[in-house]
Amino acid sequence: NACFYPKFVSRYVLYPLDLYNDSAQYALTVFKKQFLYDEVEAEVNLCFDQFVYKLSELVYAHYKQLAASMLLDKRYRAECAARGASTGCGAGRYASLLRQRHVALLGRHVDLCALVAQRINADMHRALDAAVAKFEAGDITGVVELEGLIAVNRLCHKLLSRYLTLDEFDAILRESDHGVLAPYGRITLHVFWELNYDFLPNYCYNAATDRFVKCRRIQFAAQVQREKPQQYGHAMLWGSKQLSLAYSAQYAQYNGFVGPQHLHALVRLLGYQGVAVVVSELLGVARGLLHGTLAQFTRALAAAMPRHCKLPRYDYGSNGVLGYYHAQLTDIVQYPDARTELFHAFRELGNIILFCMLIEQALSQEEVTDLLHAAPFQNILPRPYTAEGEKPETKQKRLEAKYSALQIVQNVEKYGTAKQSQLSREGDLLTRERLCCGLSLFAVVLRRLRACLTAPQWPAPPAPAHHGPLQTDDTQEFHRLWSALQFLYCIPVGETQFTVEELFGEGLHWAGCTIIALLGQQRRFEALDFCYHILRVQRVDGKDELVKGIPLKRMVDRIRRFQVLNSQIFSVLSRHL
Repeated sequence: NACFYPKFVSRYVLYPLDLYNDSAQYALTVFKKQFLYDEVEAEVNLCFDQFVYKLSELVYAHYKQLAASMLLDKRYRAECAARGASTGCGAGRYASLLRQRHVALLGRHVDLCALVAQRINADMHRALDAAVAKFEAGDITGVVELEGLIAVNRLCHKLLSRYLTLDEFDAILRESDHGVLAPYGRITLHVFWELNYDFLPNYCYNAATDRFVKCRRIQFAAQVQREKPQQYGHAMLWGSKQLSLAYSAQYAQYNGFVGPQHLHALVRLLGYQGVAVVVSELLGVARGLLHGTLAQFTRALAAAMPRHCKLPRYDYGSNGVLGYYHAQLTDIVQYPDARTELFHAFRELGNIILFCMLIEQALSQEEVTDLLHAAPFQNILPRPYTAEGEKPETKQKRLEAKYSALQIVQNVEKYGTAKQSQLSREGDLLTRERLCCGLSLFAVVLRRLRACLTAPQWPAPPAPAHHGPLQTDDTQEFHRLWSALQFLYCIPVGETQFTVEELFGEGLHWAGCTIIALLGQQRRFEALDFCYHILRVQRVDGKDELVKGIPLKRMVDRIRRFQVLNSQIFSVLSRHL
């Protein structure tokens, strides 16, 4: 029971073991009874095993609490303490125990430090395995909490490494992630699983908040079946019950949406290889959508489109133009699967495009941060401020002399071996050459999608390369089909009905505009779109009537809002094409 003493006497827990040494000595020298010594030895073996087990458990729990307390925000920690929820861990005073390498016990010298290190190594493996398993039991929003758990375990490992010889943390993490021999681990697999079966079919993007939010009103995909989460002790997660409650309340703010915080956490956890695997698999999903569901719907809707659809003259008025298009596009408006399966497929494709673009932005920001941190060590110094009459060259030389001790490559070449010099140059090159310095992941994604659109499985041909006369009446190109779909979702709905914004978000528009841009039909779309023509005519006559049950002014307001959104999407795409 020595391990249950208060922490301030924990350094004295080895003293009671001397009782066994004295008892064994008396059994052999005074009583001269071998069986009595055997009884003492058996009890020592049992007691010492339990002692090492409990000591390791207490040491690990203490340093896990210490690490979690250090990473918890100070103001948040103070607020928790003010409300009676103490998140501190106090002084452990285990340092002297962890330095014991020669504990005398029954004539033997036991390395207590090595025994404790062996058990804590196993605890570190179990803790990281618990963190990954907890992530696997939830949706993709748990990636922020996973990063926090890994950070706490990393700091705990660093604190314990002052006294114990432990395995490298990155090696433990790779082993827990099952990424030692496999090309990708459990985290990467679960990220793609959640993206494919939950994120793409159920989340809607909103550019105003820069977040993907789950559509809770209607679900187009089956409920995702996840493993039931296991119950882990507090020491395996955050260290104590109070710390677990504090961190759970903190990370609960990141549930229910996917935003920049989640994407940055994904980039840091997956790395280049994991991001490449996820993007490659998403491109495979996009190819399947384009050559499967969307190709079938495109053929069906192209057959339902009128052979010719003119741009009516302004003389007909905006009400007449709206009535004309409504009559021409009756088959499209009444198409039974347009607002369900078709828009859902476009939303999935749009979510893939948006995710690839936003993951590249997060990756670039992380790379820029790394480059800024590495700049002083690579002789990349900011230009100094010079007052009038001062020479900038002189100040620059002083600055270089000041930071000369930090120049890794120069110092290693000067004092190190040839092998060390080569390694330093290679490391410097790997630090400088980043994707954000000239390469674009999103541009590659767009090129792959363009290749899918030029394949024979895609039914809509690209715009002709020659600059021939523009056929304003022809409806065979994809942009005319998208104009008909845009006319459909621009029609205002009743108060009890769902809008396309609520059901599908902006992924729907990103999919359509991306296909139009990749087919080279952007200018044709902007010039010949049905809704844009209604908007232009209504701006001239300013009419507000009810045309076949459609309020003209409300529809024009929706058209203008979607026109602005389309322009923003085309502007982003033009920077990468």
